[in-house]
Amino acid sequence: MDIRHTLKANRGFILFLFSFALLRTAVADWNPIPSASMRPTLLEGDVVLVNRLAYDLKQPLTDIVLLPLGEPQRGDVVTLNSPTDGTRLIKRVLGLPGDRIAMRDDVLILNGRPLAYRDARRRGETLAPGWVVDAVRATEELDGRPHAVQFLPATPARRDMTEITVPPGRYFLLGDNRDNSADSRFIGTVPREKLIGRAHHVLVSADWLGEDGWRLAPRFSRWVSTIL
Repeated sequence: MDIRHTLKANRGFILFLFSFALLRTAVADWNPIPSASMRPTLLEGDVVLVNRLAYDLKQPLTDIVLLPLGEPQRGDVVTLNSPTDGTRLIKRVLGLPGDRIAMRDDVLILNGRPLAYRDARRRGETLAPGWVVDAVRATEELDGRPHAVQFLPATPARRDMTEITVPPGRYFLLGDNRDNSADSRFIGTVPREKLIGRAHHVLVSADWLGEDGWRLAPRFSRWVSTIL
């Protein structure tokens, strides 16, 4: 059977695969969460849905913006290509172009005003099987959009930052797990074209760390849940 006959016989399936690939690279995507940088909002083993058209229409497989479609908002959870090495990351937008951002003892200061943190509570946080540290979880108030954050007081981290002004066309991003996140404190502000899209739902989730003594144990309570 020659290649032309094979292509003709399977053209419907080939068209489906092409359409599927185009959809994922230009319209919608899903991303597994590999690290703890967004705990407690997102957990390792979550798979999140990403709207690639939330901000820009891009040429597939590139960062080339063809048409701006919307503006990133404070509090959005976004996927991005790291401006330092291209690694796929997921973080929260904290600073917009023109914002003044500083941090003092893990408290974020936005345009000269410290953010409010409420409902703080202590708990044990598993960093690896058998390794549990003290953690503090609280609700951070950001322009009327509350979301959970976590701090690890006993671990080394960058908890202070002198004030910067976010340049035009760039964004300041942080992980919700503030003391365990490689974010704009380390990689700098992120150009808009590096933003891939907005993560809006957890599609499925499974505990692959074995925290409950199981491997790949489904977390059904997190399936199809909204990301706050």
